[in-house]
Amino acid sequence: MLFTGLSAVITLLAAYPMSRPDFRFKRFFNTIYMITMFFGGGLIPTYLLISDLGMLNTIWAILLPGAFSVWNMIIARTYYQGIPHDLEEAASIDGATEMVYFFKILLPVCTPIIATICMWQFVGMWNSYFDAMIYLNDASKQPLQLVLRSILIQSQPEQGMVSDMQSTAERAQLAELLKYATIIISSLPLLIMYPFFQRYFDSGIMAGAVKG
Repeated sequence: MLFTGLSAVITLLAAYPMSRPDFRFKRFFNTIYMITMFFGGGLIPTYLLISDLGMLNTIWAILLPGAFSVWNMIIARTYYQGIPHDLEEAASIDGATEMVYFFKILLPVCTPIIATICMWQFVGMWNSYFDAMIYLNDASKQPLQLVLRSILIQSQPEQGMVSDMQSTAERAQLAELLKYATIIISSLPLLIMYPFFQRYFDSGIMAGAVKG
């Protein structure tokens, strides 16, 4: 949940100036964002960067690198652009500042896209285990997906275990049961959350996809 909230805040704040027609550096930042969508430093440079920043074996190594999504920013920017400009003019006439307009007027109108971004980021982080496997060493800091993966690997029958066929069959059956339990545990939070986000999720996707 911390990652979802952090990602939503960063994405929504970054998308707002990109949706403004009077933003002077809009083209420059658009180019920078597009470059990061198609090109990355790779695993080794990213690992060295996180190590130099002192974030190895900390929760920030998982939260910060993926907190900003260019794709989600584009979707949020497109949603902002679809909001009538009359709303901002009315707020300006009433004396609202830029910050007041964004936090008290614009964001409440953007509930569908906020729910969509939160859902995407939560699902992405919930299913992720590779970054935690690379950057986290302490077992107490590992996420659930990495723990479940370790349980599945340890429960797999070793190759060459033919001396005790009954034991091998029991371990194989246990591995299958653990696999099904892992699927249920991994899917349960999403199944609980989706009905509450469904109406916002559907409208958020359509709103971000119509205006290009």
